[in-house]
Amino acid sequence: MASAVTEDQVIEALRPVEDPELHRSIVDLGMVRRVDIALPQVTVAVDLTIAGCPLRAEIDRRVSEAVTALDGVEDVAIEFGVMTDEQREELRKNLHGSPGDTAGSQQAHGHAEGRSIPFADPDNRTRVILVASGKGGVGKSSVTTNLSVALAARGKRVAVVDADVWGFSIPRMLGVNRDPVIIDEMIVPPESHGVRCISMGFFVEEDQPVIWRGPMLHKALEQFLTDVFWDDPDYLVVDLPPGTGDIALSLAQFLPRAELMVVTTPQPAAQKVAQRAAYMAQKVHISVSGVIENMSWFTGDDGKNYELFGAGGGQELADKLEVPLLAKVPLVAALREGGDTGSPIATQPETESGKVFAQLAERVDVELAPKKRYRSELNIL
Repeated sequence: MASAVTEDQVIEALRPVEDPELHRSIVDLGMVRRVDIALPQVTVAVDLTIAGCPLRAEIDRRVSEAVTALDGVEDVAIEFGVMTDEQREELRKNLHGSPGDTAGSQQAHGHAEGRSIPFADPDNRTRVILVASGKGGVGKSSVTTNLSVALAARGKRVAVVDADVWGFSIPRMLGVNRDPVIIDEMIVPPESHGVRCISMGFFVEEDQPVIWRGPMLHKALEQFLTDVFWDDPDYLVVDLPPGTGDIALSLAQFLPRAELMVVTTPQPAAQKVAQRAAYMAQKVHISVSGVIENMSWFTGDDGKNYELFGAGGGQELADKLEVPLLAKVPLVAALREGGDTGSPIATQPETESGKVFAQLAERVDVELAPKKRYRSELNIL
C-alpha cells in the first residue's frame, strides 16, 4: 500500500513547474491557491495571472504530470481561477519593480521619468545587438530573426525588439501566433523558437500604416525597453528600420552600450548605402562589430554557385569599416519561405543557410564576446 501523500509533498512536486510565460515557479508566483488530497485523486486550485490565459492548457499539462508522478496519485483535478488585482500588482512589483523604483538613476541611463532602461545600466549583463541596413530589401529582418533563433539554439536567452515600426515583420517571421499578455501594466512578450519578441505589429492592424511623428515613435520604443518584462536575457537583438532616421538615433540614446551589425547585399551600390548606417553609429558612439552579407549566391540544380547580385560588396564594406565580415548568407527559397511561414531556416542547421546562421551565432557568441577584465588587469588590490 502506497504511503499517504501530504500537501507539502504536492507543493514540492509543483515547485519545479514554471509558468510558461514568466519562467518562474507557479508556487513562488503564488499561483497555487489550494491543494486537496483524497487519494487516489489530488485537486489543485491554480490562479492564472489573467482571465483567458493563452497558455492555460500548457499549465494544466505541467501540473498534471508533476502531481501524477507522486506515489499513490492516479488522477489530478485542476480548478482554475484568476488572480485578484492586488495579487497581480504584487506579482508585477516582485518581477519588474515599480515605475519609480529606480528614479535615482534615470538621468544617467537616458530616461527622464518612470522606470529606467535596464540595458543602459553599465552593470547590465545583456549584450545589445542593433541590426541595421542602409536601405530596405536586403534581408535585415530575416538576418535578425535567424541570428536570434541560432543564438537561442546555443542555449542563450534571447529577446528581439522589432524597431522597424513601419515595416514590422518579426512576429510573422518567428511564427508568433498570439499577442503579449499584460499583467498590471507589465507587458509579457510572447515567445517562439526560444526567442521572446515585441513589435509594433502587436498593437496595430497588420495592413494599417503607422503614421506617427518622431516623439510618438521615441516614446513607443522607450516603452518596449522599459515596460516589457524581458527578464535579463543574454542577448537583446534590435531590428532597426532602414536608414539613419529618428528611430536609430533614439535607440542610440537609449542603448549606449549597444554594438551594431550592418547587413548588406554584394553589389557595390548596396554596400555604399549600408556604410551610411555604420557611419551614423560611429557618430553617436555606437561600436560597429561586423558586416553580414546577405544574398551572396544562389546554388543551382547543377551544383554551381551563381552570384546574382554581384560579389565582394560585404568584404569591401567590412574593409572600409575595419571590422570582420561575419557571414555570407546564400539566397535560397527555403530562407524566404521560412520567413513567410514562421519557420526560420536557422531551425534547420543541417541546411546550407541554416549552417551559415549557426556559424554566425557561434562567432557572435564566442569570437565577438566582450573580453573579461580581471582584477589584476584593473590594478585593483
